[in-house]
Amino acid sequence: MMRSPRFFAVACRKPDGEIVVSSEPVAKTISGRLKWLNKPFLRGSLALVDAMALGTRALKFSAEVQASATIAVSALLGLILPGVMNQPDGNLPIAPARKPVINDIAIGGTMALAFCSGLALFVALPTLLVQPVQHQVTHGGTIALSRLQQTELNLLDGLVRIVIFLGYIALISRLENIRRVFQYHGAEHKAINTLEAGRPLTTEQCLTASRIHPRCGTSFIIVVLIASILVHSLFPRPDNYFVRVALHLSLIPVVAGFAYEVIRLAGRFRSAVVLQALLAPGLWSQRLTTREPDASQVEVALAALNAVLEQEKATPAQAAA
Repeated sequence: MMRSPRFFAVACRKPDGEIVVSSEPVAKTISGRLKWLNKPFLRGSLALVDAMALGTRALKFSAEVQASATIAVSALLGLILPGVMNQPDGNLPIAPARKPVINDIAIGGTMALAFCSGLALFVALPTLLVQPVQHQVTHGGTIALSRLQQTELNLLDGLVRIVIFLGYIALISRLENIRRVFQYHGAEHKAINTLEAGRPLTTEQCLTASRIHPRCGTSFIIVVLIASILVHSLFPRPDNYFVRVALHLSLIPVVAGFAYEVIRLAGRFRSAVVLQALLAPGLWSQRLTTREPDASQVEVALAALNAVLEQEKATPAQAAA
């Protein structure tokens, strides 16, 4: 999936090898409709919501492509193996009554389950693991935490989150299907790096480019985890576990807004030492979430990238406004 300022595109390879592409204006996303919210420290939360919305659309499109391919194969088998696929009276092969429709409720339910699981794993669980330490320090809540103790517990809380996140990524990366997803992730980065370097958008050029990119979603998550330590240090640390979790959830927009601005600045000023130092953990983590792609995977990434570039050239700025 590729996104430009005004468009986004999804490219998939069908089982027969053909690459199909779908593109649409970004104006259909939340940030496109609510442009008045697209301001510093507000757009970070919008970026998270848009990423989930676009990811859902991409998932639906890819599923529909595979479903269409399945129908075509079934029809082909009906022609080749009439004795198996034909109706009992010897008429033409049985054809599906209609194209299967992807269940939007099922996809939405899956995304909701994934979102809730993420909150449980990366918000509730780390807080739960650190809570006994905090309980011991405060002797069951009878002693107030000093500012230094709050900072130390926030640091421990953040480190536990980062360890859980990296451990989770390392674990799922051992699955074959996830490894292929990470290869396509690397292909996206190579295509974007080739474009930003001003080099020809060919498969050969992309294969030589880096699979690491500062504006990656992985970098964003790592910066969010680090930013959460800094942001939560500004607030009192409640002794009650449920209040603490509620505080974490309520501050997600603040943390996301701060992290998003850091990512944007780091992408624009790649030579700035301080910004690159903040971004370094995220860049390192991309060694886990990307893999070296093959030429066929780079071709799919280039198809999506060329689609948004063509849309940008074909649509005048005033017409899209």
